[in-house]
Amino acid sequence: MSSGKILVAQGGGPTAVINQSLAGVVLEARRFRDCTRVYGALHGVRGIVNEDLVDLTRETSNNLEQVAATPSSALGSTRDKPDQAYCQEIFKVLRAHQIEQFYYIGGNDSSDTVRIVSEQARAAGYPLRCLHIPKTIDNDLVGNDHTPGFPSAARFVAQAFAGANLDNASLPGVYVGVVMGRHAGFLTAAAALGKKFPDDGPHLIYLPERVFSLERFLADVKATYERYGRCVIAVSEGIHDASGAAIATLLAKEVERDAHGNVQLSGTGALADLLCDEIKSRLGIKRVRGDTFGYLQRSFIGCVSDVDQREAREVGEKAVQFAMWGERDGSVAIKRTGYYSVDYELLPLDAVAGKTRVMEDAFISASGTDVTDAFRLYLRPLLGAGMPDAYRLRPAPVEKILKR
Repeated sequence: MSSGKILVAQGGGPTAVINQSLAGVVLEARRFRDCTRVYGALHGVRGIVNEDLVDLTRETSNNLEQVAATPSSALGSTRDKPDQAYCQEIFKVLRAHQIEQFYYIGGNDSSDTVRIVSEQARAAGYPLRCLHIPKTIDNDLVGNDHTPGFPSAARFVAQAFAGANLDNASLPGVYVGVVMGRHAGFLTAAAALGKKFPDDGPHLIYLPERVFSLERFLADVKATYERYGRCVIAVSEGIHDASGAAIATLLAKEVERDAHGNVQLSGTGALADLLCDEIKSRLGIKRVRGDTFGYLQRSFIGCVSDVDQREAREVGEKAVQFAMWGERDGSVAIKRTGYYSVDYELLPLDAVAGKTRVMEDAFISASGTDVTDAFRLYLRPLLGAGMPDAYRLRPAPVEKILKR
């Protein structure tokens, strides 16, 4: 006899709209008569293994809607990257609780976890439907036009650079803003949407899709500073040299690594400071400032794309529909149709798991330090309504008397 139980969890870095996907799963699942319980795992797969589960069937619809509009992961998340043995422990818990549908909201690693659990359930002959629901501000899931979470983070980056440009124009100098993105530069490239006038910053954009040369970087900064009297720069944390070595590791005296052995690129402020030091010492420019956006861009409340909210809700709803009415496991993908509308497909898990999408060449300018109009047309609809705008005075000069 069917138990009618489903389990949903959230993994990886939080976003501004990941709770929309959670609410989409819970509210859509409760519409089906066959669904008896909707459980949530606290702190992702770690919560499953520890049996830290909560009954979301008992949440009111109103509170779910309030949570949906709140950034960050309501259930809590984890950076655990499960292997076969870890996934076997996940499967044991799912089986013990008679879970029949498993939904995991997350990025690349999360999709791979769903794939492994799906294979183990199939090998054991256990009827478990496994669905991966896309989420990542990096926008690096293959098979997707874009990924929920990215548009809102991109909106924040565009607005932040628009503000940094205004500040820099008022008190000219060099400004370096470091944005998240280890392998894919989509989020850094979003800084270009903060430009309005031809001389606005960011004047230079550096992405991990292109090899970074410190000497060329300094030459670019020097030329831009001489042309405009100032320079605003957007830099991806994942920029690297021709050998693939992260620039942060080449310039830093000490290197910090995360739990998976990866060089810690975000949140340290090291790359921005190191690049600023190079500009000051090598170019002799005195006013040089740097910021690391770090976690700010992930869950910044009040800076959320309405398009992103809507689509994040719908991928959760579609996951339930695919599970209830479909006959296979998979990863929900967003497909763009028309000038701007979307549809949803269910991709095979092995088509998404363990793979990384990077920016297409058509989105990057020939110089490698800017984006193309194709990228601007791609991103603008995702940023949503109500993007703030900046204006300038139209000064009418007064004739000088003493300083003629």
